[in-house]
Order: sequence, then C-alpha cells, then structure tokens
Amino acid sequence: MQVALAQLSSQLQRGLAPLYVLHGDEPLLQQEAADAIRAAARAQGYTERSSFTVAGAHFDWSAVLAAGGSLSLFADRQIVEIRIPSGKPGKDGSVALQQLAEAARGNDSTLTLVQLPRLDKATKTGGWFTALDGAGLAVQIDPVERAQLPQWIAQRLAAQGQRVAAGEEGQRTLQFFADRVEGNLLAAHQEIQKLGLLHPPGELSWAQVEAAVLNVARYDVFKLSEAVLGGQVLRVQRMLDGLEAEGEAAVLVHWALAEDIRALKRVKDAMNAGKPLPMALRENRVWGVKERLYERILPRANDAQLARLLQAAHQVDGIVKGLKLPDWPAQPWQALQRLALQLARLGMAAR
Repeated sequence: MQVALAQLSSQLQRGLAPLYVLHGDEPLLQQEAADAIRAAARAQGYTERSSFTVAGAHFDWSAVLAAGGSLSLFADRQIVEIRIPSGKPGKDGSVALQQLAEAARGNDSTLTLVQLPRLDKATKTGGWFTALDGAGLAVQIDPVERAQLPQWIAQRLAAQGQRVAAGEEGQRTLQFFADRVEGNLLAAHQEIQKLGLLHPPGELSWAQVEAAVLNVARYDVFKLSEAVLGGQVLRVQRMLDGLEAEGEAAVLVHWALAEDIRALKRVKDAMNAGKPLPMALRENRVWGVKERLYERILPRANDAQLARLLQAAHQVDGIVKGLKLPDWPAQPWQALQRLALQLARLGMAAR
C-alpha cells in the first residue's frame, strides 16, 4: 500500500506492517523514516537486525533469503534491511524480492525494510515493486521544494522549541534561511540543530539567524531551469553564481537553457499550426512543473521573442565553446547569465 511520508508516523502508531519500502532521493528524510521504523520495531521486540547492500549484478541474494527465514537463539523477532542504491535489483533480485514479499505476508517475526532511490514509473509498475507494495507499506519520499522550504524550516525550529518573529520580519528570516540552504536538506537540518545549541527556546531574531546560518546551498541545472521559467530573477542570479562556484560545466548549464528555449519554440510552432496547447505540450514531452510554467508563458510569448531567444542561445553556445562574439560578454558565465535573464523576462511577464 502506498502512503505519504507525512502519514508514516500515524501508521506506525497503529501497528507495524511486516514490510516497508522507502524510495526517494532525499537522504535525510529517508534516514529519518528508517529510524522511525526501527524505533517502532524495537519497541515491539524486534531486537536483532541484519543489513544487506545490493552492489553489482552478482550479488548473492541467497544470504538475504536465508536471513529472512532464520531466527537467532537469543531473539524471537528481527529486522532485515536491504539497500539497493541503484534501484535495479536485476533478474535474480527481482525473483528474490517477490519471494520476500510473499514470505512477509502475515509474518510477525521478521520485519523487512527495503531502501531504494527515486524510481521511475516503469519500475513502480514492475513485478518486484508491485509485490513489495502489496505485502506492506511503500513510502515515497519526495524532495522539499524551494517553495516549501521556509515552512519546513519553521516546523523543524518549532520541534526544538524555537520560532521566528511573527509577520513580515519572520517571513523574511525564513526566506533568508531557505536561500542559504536550498538544495542541501541535510545541511539545513544541521543548521537548524546549530541554532538549538546556540540559542535557548523561544523567538529567534533576524540577526541571530543571519549570524549563525552558513551558506550551504547546492544547486542543479534542472532547478535553475524552473527558476528561469518562473521569472525568479534574484534566485536565478544566485543559482548561477552557486553553480559556477561549485565547478559545474558551463556547457551543461547552456544545454538546459537552450533545451527550454527550443521546446518553447516547438510548442509555439505547433500552436500556430492549430494544435491546442495541451496537445502540443504532450507531443513535446513537457509535463510536471514545466508543463505549468509553459502554460503560463506561451500564450503571452510571441514568435519574434522566441526567435530572438533561439538566436541568443545559438550565440552563447559558441561563447561557452571558446568563441568571441561582438555585443556579448567574453566570459561564458556572464553570457549564460544574460541568456538566462532574457528567458526569465518571459516568465516574469507571465506571473
């Protein structure tokens, strides 16, 4: 059965399932979920624990199956943990996981915990995952997006008895905090804990947060793309600075920006040919967050704007590969910033 991460605590309070699957790319939240399951299991007498990490195609699944079928002389209940970092158990693993799922049904002596990275739709509809899902609880652990981060920080502060000021000052403090830790949830957690050590329970001022919280943000080009299309100019500049400082390849950043420009042009051309916007988006494989952003931008963007952006992307492609062009910055990251801000203006106009 699929449950949201927020529901896990209440599910554990109602009783333990024989099998849990945690899947997602947020290490902090996955670790906390696993710790909560282990704590609940220990309280119910699951005193022994075996752990296996599946590495490579030649992993010996017989050891996992044997662990699940045996008990220690000193314990009547055990936890068997299986980590699959690649998310791909292979042919033998698929069979073994289905056997484990079958053995878990009604089994109150062995609790099985399977930890996986983020899975695509095809994997989640495959035989082995469906079997695990049917035998217990599957918890999808989604990342905390930038828009959700201030509230997440506030909740974590509240859990240790702290809070920011009410009103605009408090919101400004939370936004500042979120800017400093975006894309790095583990570091965000550590910075929140640090505030708990530095200051007593109660209200935290802007000055206290500013002095304590380090700039530990981490960015990726795909989140940059969303910020550009959303017209978030200040965030775009901050992300570009961060990506450059982290040593990200300029050519990869250019690819992400150019791919959005080309996709906008293709969808606009399809609309000009008479296709409805939803159909044009589907045909160009635009969905999720970007689908909503494209839906806002395209009705307001004209052909001339998109043609100029396409030409600009072509010019910046040359700059990041070492060419010098008139009227453009010679430095690749400065050229990328100009291109990103030109595209962000379309997003701003659509807000």
